[in-house]
Amino acid sequence: MNTFNVPTREEVSVNNQAIFDNLKSQVGFVPNLYATMAYSENALGEYLQFQGAKTSLSNKEKEIVNLVVSEVNGCKYCLSAHTAIGKMNGFTEEQTLELRSGSASWDAKHDALVKLTKEVTANKGNVSSETLDAFFAASYDKGSLVDVIKQVGDKIIMNYLHNLTNIPIDFPEAKELSLANA
Repeated sequence: MNTFNVPTREEVSVNNQAIFDNLKSQVGFVPNLYATMAYSENALGEYLQFQGAKTSLSNKEKEIVNLVVSEVNGCKYCLSAHTAIGKMNGFTEEQTLELRSGSASWDAKHDALVKLTKEVTANKGNVSSETLDAFFAASYDKGSLVDVIKQVGDKIIMNYLHNLTNIPIDFPEAKELSLANA
């Protein structure tokens, strides 16, 4: 298998160097997975625009989607990053693990989102009518559904990039579900 190194600022285009500088000033560092996108002249800038676009989902709801999709796709990098970000958005460690397991017992609306997201991801966009009905019954609407699908797509991009490149994780590593539940 090919090995991928995380490109340094000096190894990327001038355009991507400016993005690196902006990320460093906003986040404090350039996450390795973002840096890896900079192998492409355009992907990092385009992805950041896509990721930062307006959505009807709250930050917590976005993190629910990110954690569930990353668990289904087995992306350790994204699980680690979004466990940390989820905690910054008010989730406990235990809640992040429960979300990854496929439920949110503390909140019916979030539970409907978890179940829809898991089914959408595992079944490539197909869900049962019961799951979709429960999502709408939890006060989500068709616009929310579109925004969930967009968020799933966002996370799939990064999951696949990490699963293919296996670059080093630069966040505190998320617990394995089997170990956390032992």
